[in-house]
Amino acid sequence: MAAPYDQHKRAVRGFRWVIFALAAFYMLRTFVFAADYSSPGGPFRYLTVWALVLNFVTTSRMLALSEHRSTRDWGPLVGVAAVTNMLVVFLYWRLFLIDPKLVNNGTPIWWVEYYMHLIGPVLLWVDAIFVYRAFHHVWQSLVGLAALVLGYIAWMELFVGPLNDLPQGLVTSGLPYPFLNNMQWDERLGFYVTTGITVGVLLLVFWAFCAGVRRLVQHG
Repeated sequence: MAAPYDQHKRAVRGFRWVIFALAAFYMLRTFVFAADYSSPGGPFRYLTVWALVLNFVTTSRMLALSEHRSTRDWGPLVGVAAVTNMLVVFLYWRLFLIDPKLVNNGTPIWWVEYYMHLIGPVLLWVDAIFVYRAFHHVWQSLVGLAALVLGYIAWMELFVGPLNDLPQGLVTSGLPYPFLNNMQWDERLGFYVTTGITVGVLLLVFWAFCAGVRRLVQHG
C-alpha cells in the first residue's frame, strides 16, 4: 500500500496520537463520565456512537502501524469508518439545518456535537485519504458497510424502538432519532433504502477522490 507520507514519520505519529487521544476522550465521556444507560440500548442507540467506536478502533490501528505494532492492511476497516462518519455528518447536518429537533433531544452540548459530527470525522478523513490512502479494497469495505447499515436498522427496529417509550412521534415511539417516529413503516423503509444507496455512493466518491490524490502525488 503506497502512501504519500511515510507511515512511521514523527509528524504522522504525532497526528495519529492526537486523533486517537481525542477519540479515546470522547469514548470515555460517552460510555463512562456522561453515559446514560437508563434506556434500553444506552449510548448504542445512536449511529453517531457506532461511528465513534469505529473512529476509536480505526485510529488505534493506524497509530499501531506508525509505531511498528502492526503490519496488517487495515484499509477495509478505514474505508468503513470513513464512510460511516460521512453518513453521520451528512444526515445530521442535513436534518439539523431543517430543524434541530429532528435529531436532538434536549439541549445539545456544542463541543460534543461538533466533535462527533464534524471535527472527529474530518481528522479521520485527512488520515484515510492523504496519509493511509485507504479505499483500495472497495468491495470489502462495501460488504462491511452493508453489514453495519443492516445491523443498525435491525437494532433500531427490533430492539431499541420496541423497548423504549421516548422519543414519541406522530406514528410510533422509541426510535432513537425523533424524525423516524413521525414516519410510517413504508416511509422508514424507503428512507433506509435511500440511506443504503447513499452509503454506496459515498464509498465510490471516497475511492475516486483518493485515486485522484494518488495520481497527483505520482505525477507531482
